[in-house]
Amino acid sequence: MGFMEKFFGLSWGIHPEDHKRPAADAAVRVMPTPERLYVSLAQHLGAPALPAVLVGQKVAKGDLLANPRGPVSAAIHAPTSGLVAAIGEIPAPHPSGLPVLAVTLEADGQDAWSEALAACADPFALPPDEISRRVAAAGVVGMGGATFPSALKLASSRKAKVTTLIVNGGECEPYLSCDDRLMRDEAGAIVDGIRLMLHASGAKEAIAGIEDNKPEAIAAMRQAAAVHGEVRVCPIPARYPLGSEKQLILVLTGKEIPAGRLPGDAGVVVHNVGTAKAVHEALRFGRPLVSRLLTVNGGAVRNPGNIVVPVGALVEDVLAFAGGCATEPARLIMGGPMMGLSLPHARVPVVKGASGILALAGAEAADHREEACIRCVSCVRACPMGLLPLEMARHVRGGDLEGAAKLGLRDCIACGCCAYVCPAHIPLVQYFAHAKGALAAEERARARAGAAKKLAQAKSERLAREAREKAELAARRKAEREAARAAEAASSARSAKSAAAAETAAEGTPA
Repeated sequence: MGFMEKFFGLSWGIHPEDHKRPAADAAVRVMPTPERLYVSLAQHLGAPALPAVLVGQKVAKGDLLANPRGPVSAAIHAPTSGLVAAIGEIPAPHPSGLPVLAVTLEADGQDAWSEALAACADPFALPPDEISRRVAAAGVVGMGGATFPSALKLASSRKAKVTTLIVNGGECEPYLSCDDRLMRDEAGAIVDGIRLMLHASGAKEAIAGIEDNKPEAIAAMRQAAAVHGEVRVCPIPARYPLGSEKQLILVLTGKEIPAGRLPGDAGVVVHNVGTAKAVHEALRFGRPLVSRLLTVNGGAVRNPGNIVVPVGALVEDVLAFAGGCATEPARLIMGGPMMGLSLPHARVPVVKGASGILALAGAEAADHREEACIRCVSCVRACPMGLLPLEMARHVRGGDLEGAAKLGLRDCIACGCCAYVCPAHIPLVQYFAHAKGALAAEERARARAGAAKKLAQAKSERLAREAREKAELAARRKAEREAARAAEAASSARSAKSAAAAETAAEGTPA
């Protein structure tokens, strides 16, 4: 029995009702470009991009709107042709609704691609560094939701000398089916992107892990990969959160990534199937990442399905294209119901990492009253990281954040398995998110205090050094003055002596 087969008896995780159909089986639709797009400059992990256009400027589809800021950032491009109407703040697709800087585009209706985009007839002839450069120029980020800049991950993979590329086709979140649909319809492009990422990263093999509840996707990917021996398609159990990076690596390779370490340390790198498709588009056609396939689903949606949506389209426009809502949504979520973000309203833009828009009906979003923990340890059995959620929550409630940290709080991946199985409906994920935020704030405060201490110490040392140098200079000048006075006195004495000698000599001379 192989390692993967042995792990099919997974003891952690959960298997919630998936709610993926009928959305997964509906044909993909392409959303027309709205009259206005609101392109966020903070839709990737790392620093927000810097605007590269001016208000009133005309742009073509694919033109650069913003440059990456720093090493961990990503370029932003125009999702359509039109006019830059504004550069200012809009509500972020986040529960807080706090403002984020964005470029507002007025579409001209032409949707004309930029003539500056350069295709490549044979990207496999390009050196790995050039592939990474082009992927960075296209603004490609992780399409599974993490939105880490893909070019940076490719370059770091070469430095780490990874041997295995894991391609994540798990899509274990309920309601979501965009990756499933993408693999069914675009398997050839995905496999081409996988092979290009192999070439760029230096890895020798690629393993595409796809949940076994997606037989059509598995068949399509196997057919596309059949002539490429370096790419293998491996069905994995349909279990949440098996699509999480560390869990997927463990099941497919048997390698466990220790706390605080990266997959590259174990010779592995993980990319999403959507990222592979974006890499294919960037290298074969020179097209930047300006749209994505996402799932529109939920009990309130009239016509659920998977839709190609331009980045920057408002959630309300996407829902309207999907037929609108039959009932008022009890909750709007960007992403999946387990790890997605609750939206304050529908006037927020789609971003590169948006895998879904869920409009949940009342029964799907029912809130339960929190009760006392009965110490049933269901959360312990469900945790994919082997943590003790009930004990961590006890420490958090008691204000002992360091105690929770010692139990592995920082290893929590916020998958929500513990809260899902908790019969007392304790909001464990919220407890842990609060504790992580508080610990991070304390660490920032300590870092600021340490920096201030260093600055104060440096200032004290500088002042002491300046005082020493001043004293040394004063002593040196005093010594120089005393030496000058002594020299002057000696010179005067010599002059007087010479004068006296001369006078004596004169007196003794005969007239």
